[in-house]
Amino acid sequence: MTELLNDLFFIFQRLNWLSVIDILLVTLVFFALLYLVRDTQAMVLLRGVISLIVLLALLTGVIELPAFSWLVRTTLPALLFAIPVIFAPEIRRALERIGRAGTYIPGNTKNEDLEVQASIQAVVSAAARLSARQHGALIVLQRMDSLEEYVSTGVGMDARLTPELLLQIFYPNTPLHDGAVITEKRRIIAAACVMPLSASGILARSPERQMGLRHRAALGISEASDAIAVVVSEQTGSISIAHAGRMIRRLDPERLENILTAFYRPEQRRKNFIQRHFPYLFKAEE
Repeated sequence: MTELLNDLFFIFQRLNWLSVIDILLVTLVFFALLYLVRDTQAMVLLRGVISLIVLLALLTGVIELPAFSWLVRTTLPALLFAIPVIFAPEIRRALERIGRAGTYIPGNTKNEDLEVQASIQAVVSAAARLSARQHGALIVLQRMDSLEEYVSTGVGMDARLTPELLLQIFYPNTPLHDGAVITEKRRIIAAACVMPLSASGILARSPERQMGLRHRAALGISEASDAIAVVVSEQTGSISIAHAGRMIRRLDPERLENILTAFYRPEQRRKNFIQRHFPYLFKAEE
């Protein structure tokens, strides 16, 4: 115990302001990594990797095992090269977030405000009517990020966004009802589009089991882009919205309209609006 205290005292004696900055930077890197992989399957892999490293360190440091130590030293570089492959989706998502971090979203002009408000009302009206009929739907609202790669998986439409057209698209057993509709402003770009499925553990932990592929696809596109996804459950008729890898569920039409309107306000007003009315907007509801 005395030797341990002496070692700690020796370490603190050698600390200076550069050492503190160095430690804080390393801590920030590890915090960012853990933050990026939260609620994903990568967290389970990360726990396994950490457990394996701790076990190897104990075996090679505490017990004298020359052959095993040589094997670990030989295979460790190969394991380091495997890390980018294992965590490729999380690395890509992190780089996309960094790329979008400085994106400037200009304030809307009066005409653009009217156009955006009309498209929001069309989506809200359609979602309310689809919910009442318990017709499943997935509507993706494109924002700054291009969704061209997902548009190409569906059927191009380039049609005016109206509630009636959305109702017709998502009517059960029609050719376009299975898949997502992608909209941009007041236009429906494509229907029956294939969205990426989320690897998040948010839905897996939910006590409800009514959330299937539509909800996973909504979370998936929100993780891969800055798009907003509106989902109507086929089983319960409940309305949900997904953005930035988070989902809020059991919305009524009025609240859905308020949330969508908040996203299209100029940046500072949008932040103030969300902070005032929806302080827990993107926290998953239990």
